[in-house]
Amino acid sequence: MKIYCIAGEASGDMHGASLLKEIRVRYPESILRGWGGDLMQAEGLNLVRHYRETAFMGFVEVLRNLRTILRLLKEARNDIQSFAPDLLILIDYPGFNLRIAKFAKGLGIKVVYYISPQLWAWKEGRIQTIRDSVDQMLCILPFEQDWYAQRGIPVHYVGHPLADRCRPYSAAEKRKQREALAKNEPAYVSSSWVALLPGSRLQEIRKHLPILLETVSSMQGVVAVVAMAPGIDSSVYQSILNISLKSYGEGSGTVLLTHRTRDLLACSDAALVASGTATLEAALLDCPMVAVYKVNPLSYRLGKALVKVPYVSLVNLILGREAIPERLQGQMTVQVLRADLIKLLPSADGQPMPDAVAQRKSYATLRTILAPSRGGPEPSSTLTASSRAVSCMEQAGLLAE
Repeated sequence: MKIYCIAGEASGDMHGASLLKEIRVRYPESILRGWGGDLMQAEGLNLVRHYRETAFMGFVEVLRNLRTILRLLKEARNDIQSFAPDLLILIDYPGFNLRIAKFAKGLGIKVVYYISPQLWAWKEGRIQTIRDSVDQMLCILPFEQDWYAQRGIPVHYVGHPLADRCRPYSAAEKRKQREALAKNEPAYVSSSWVALLPGSRLQEIRKHLPILLETVSSMQGVVAVVAMAPGIDSSVYQSILNISLKSYGEGSGTVLLTHRTRDLLACSDAALVASGTATLEAALLDCPMVAVYKVNPLSYRLGKALVKVPYVSLVNLILGREAIPERLQGQMTVQVLRADLIKLLPSADGQPMPDAVAQRKSYATLRTILAPSRGGPEPSSTLTASSRAVSCMEQAGLLAE
């Protein structure tokens, strides 16, 4: 069976890799081709384009790169037509993927959409494209199933992939990871740790990281660790860090860099996280946080006028309340973020602060909502989002030897 996949960003690559792994287990003769990243490639995908070449975020940013996006769309269409897959699996990335879905359906190719477009937030008018072009919608947020079903879309909720991978670390595991991340600096292990997650796209990193670094620059006894996104060269982070050190002084604080985002979140006392999948990951790993985001002012004004949801972070959206602070645009300032961190970091005697305790109680509820349901013909340990997604495709007759 020939399967073509498209993921346009880091989170899609991560979830897509788990899905492809499950497909290869059940259908080892499958031929996999498409767009994604290193993780999907490691699971057997013949990688045509890496997501670092395709990740554009924001209205203004999309307009600036419109010629490139149109060229990439043409390239994807030509490659799909040449490959002639039996099945097209689209992973998130709706602005691009919905256009590809329409094209593929016109060729008679079966289309599965994994990690549904957030049409419940904005652009509900795209629902007709999904009705016409998508054979199976596989959603990972619990409220999406009813929303799509009410609009006549074949849909299944398969659970969230991160709930299968992320769990709070024990105290011993936390210390072990701190020792590994701090390497030969044992004094850092007992400090307060703040994880900085500026985002996975280059434009996010350049906009967010300087503010996050300045926030922690004068906080005494704090080790700040920057989580580097896959697909982004470490020189990007080092360049921003060097400029920051010159601005705030060499004695402005301890900053480390790491690619081990999950270990970092699990052993940190608090985090500043660019809104997106990473906020959900932090919550599942029990790390108190502040969600942040800043885009081009025009993009923000347009987005605010169009988006119909009360929150931007997945944590708050799923729980239906503000369990974590959201500091967007003008609220994303050094003064505001520093005040938020003070409420989350342990007190001088090592006791957790009330805001951190409240967030962790909310996280426990979140894990219950997102954990795979028990029961069914498979052992509960194998009921992952990926395995259920593949089972749904089998039941719909979309996968075959």
